[in-house]
Amino acid sequence: MRPPRKWNLPLTYRPKIARVASGEIRQTIRPGLKYRVGDQVSFHGWEGLPYRSRWTNRTGYFKLSSVTDIRVFPHGITRWKLKGQWIPEMIDWIPTGADLEGE
Repeated sequence: MRPPRKWNLPLTYRPKIARVASGEIRQTIRPGLKYRVGDQVSFHGWEGLPYRSRWTNRTGYFKLSSVTDIRVFPHGITRWKLKGQWIPEMIDWIPTGADLEGE
């Protein structure tokens, strides 16, 4: 088993930045299978253009308490179920769009 790792992750979706920095939103969707329970993540914004400017608004590290393998499709979000099947289901605990703006 590999030791926990630390990740510095950028935030580029403007409606989410303030609520992540305040600790109100404590979830994120990231591609890949590299994140595991026990890893630590820190989030940051940008002074100007993403990836072309200095970091700003950096949070402290948070320990990942759960990781859910999902797939996002036009018809909804699916998650891994038993016996290797992807089961279509709407996952309503992932805030998106207007939810992130507090509406």
